[in-house]
Amino acid sequence: MAAADKTPAGPGGPPKHKVSDGLEPFKLVEYFSFSSLAVILVFTLLLSWLISENARKVMLEQNEEYSLLLAENLNQQVFRRFVLPAVIRYGVIALRNPEQFELLDDIVKGVTQGLKIDSVTIYDSSKNIISYSTISSLVGKEGVGAAEYQKALKGVPNSRFTYSGSVLSLLGITSEVSCELKTFIPFRQVRRESDGAGDLIMGVIEIEKDLTNNYANIIRLQGRIIMVSSGIMGILFLVLRFIVSRAGSIMERRALERLRLEEKLNQAERLAHLGTMVATVSHEIKSPLGIVRSTAEILEKRIQKLAPGNEHLAKIVIDETARLNNIVVQFLDFARPPVAEFVPGQVNDVVSKVLTFIAPELRRRDIALETALAEGLPSHNLDGELLYRALFNILMNGIQAVTEHGLLRVCTRLAGEGCTELIIADNGVGIAADKLEQIFLPFFSEKHKGTGLGLAIAKNILDSHRAAVVVTSEEGQGTTFSIVFPPLS
Repeated sequence: MAAADKTPAGPGGPPKHKVSDGLEPFKLVEYFSFSSLAVILVFTLLLSWLISENARKVMLEQNEEYSLLLAENLNQQVFRRFVLPAVIRYGVIALRNPEQFELLDDIVKGVTQGLKIDSVTIYDSSKNIISYSTISSLVGKEGVGAAEYQKALKGVPNSRFTYSGSVLSLLGITSEVSCELKTFIPFRQVRRESDGAGDLIMGVIEIEKDLTNNYANIIRLQGRIIMVSSGIMGILFLVLRFIVSRAGSIMERRALERLRLEEKLNQAERLAHLGTMVATVSHEIKSPLGIVRSTAEILEKRIQKLAPGNEHLAKIVIDETARLNNIVVQFLDFARPPVAEFVPGQVNDVVSKVLTFIAPELRRRDIALETALAEGLPSHNLDGELLYRALFNILMNGIQAVTEHGLLRVCTRLAGEGCTELIIADNGVGIAADKLEQIFLPFFSEKHKGTGLGLAIAKNILDSHRAAVVVTSEEGQGTTFSIVFPPLS
């Protein structure tokens, strides 16, 4: 197994694994699978060739044996029924004599009738000339006999097997299929007393047989083997390809899931350490901030008496300490979220309470508020204080997103059996699509003075209520939060 490649996540961060790390062993299996399939295909083609070669060899041997037997029988018949009677009747054998030639022709055709023999040729022994042939145009030709003729004159029967064409001939790519077998045996004198072959060789008998149909059948058999093998290999390839593709997708999905889980674990560990640090620092800052604010309030009262008109300086200190105190409280809420205490309650009650609190801010910013709170909604398990803070953060986020003369819409409605849907929409600047998935991440903010914890805290609270949150937004058109509370259980 190959070692997993790692890339650093950043200074001090844990290493990140590549997605391909978990797929390397599978890639090796995939390679060997397809390689094995290719090897099987090659061996299948080789096997088809061996089968066809063996069939061709068997066909040659069988037809050669048949031709030799036929030639021996023809030797016997010609010698007994033509040579001896011709010598007795005419004193000498002269095939120029039409009667002798016709007698020999009748004997040869009678012996070979119905035996699928293309031609029979008899060569003279004294010189290489054709004395007789069933193909009349060959009679009298000299020098036609080749090495096979010379070998037969020495008393050795032999055959010549010539063929052309291959599997490609079925597709018309190469020459047409043809196959021819020529068998040469010595034409011997037959002794009467032993009825066997004598020593005297009177000539050479050539029997030609066309085996094109048989050879074509072998070629077609070879073609069928190749086609069937290729088809089976093709089906196996597609099946294997599907299995490999499916397995690759599953393994890649699992590898991605593993990486996401590792990333979440690393993020949780970082946030845990950060939360501990934030809680410690915030706790240490909170007490001095309270002292500073109390001191500033005392100074404001004294300045009003001793130096009227300068009390706004103390007011600035009070406002800024209040703002810093809110930030510290947010950090503490995120680092050490309070435990929710659920009791049956109405979402409309909490929404009305929040809207009443933010009404002055809406008037100050000249933002119109449209509400449509449905009646008769079911009760849910709620922690009123926590839900109030979550909705307050979402509504304040919407208020800060709209400009003056903006619009904020809040409505509730029944969503399925026992469910309540709360919709908060604004017509503000909206959120870019690439940033929409990050709005609930801690410390993500596009505001210069924001901590980026408001929506993160709100999301944690809503998750504790098992509420489903869907956010849709379009730049320049506004943002809509849809919050669905589950049935009371």
